[in-house]
Amino acid sequence: MRIGLGEDSHRTEPGGPLRLGGIDVPHDRHLVGHSDADVLLHAVTDALLGAAALPDIGRMFPNTDPANRNRDSAEMLGLAAAKVAEAGYRVVNLDCVVHAERPKLADYIDAMRHRIAGALRLNPHQVSIKAKTGEGVGPVGREELVVARCVALVEANEGGSG
Repeated sequence: MRIGLGEDSHRTEPGGPLRLGGIDVPHDRHLVGHSDADVLLHAVTDALLGAAALPDIGRMFPNTDPANRNRDSAEMLGLAAAKVAEAGYRVVNLDCVVHAERPKLADYIDAMRHRIAGALRLNPHQVSIKAKTGEGVGPVGREELVVARCVALVEANEGGSG
């Protein structure tokens, strides 16, 4: 068994929707980044890569490469998951936290869990997502930033290199 930790943050700007966990959440702000800026999928991707001791998302999909401009983070997650499998590991579970002042995410968590599970060929019960606010404090509380963290547990496949 191996554990990986992923974290990402992106600033927000006016204009929605908010792309999070592979779905569009209705909101008056969106995340800004080179790709589609989905902080949750970026955190999941880095957690999986870290668990397998592979290069991080920035090295795998550099923002200096024009091919990654506006790239779908679900596609990046799928490619990273394939690398993790090639390294001899399978995902056991994911535990994620999203820090965003608004919008309230409770109504979208299930859709995010299913989207991530589908991208990784997991059961949705293997994906946990929690949402926290900034309590009006700091860049998250002022709605300037959304942050996501993910812990991934992987195990070596039978006969794998892990």
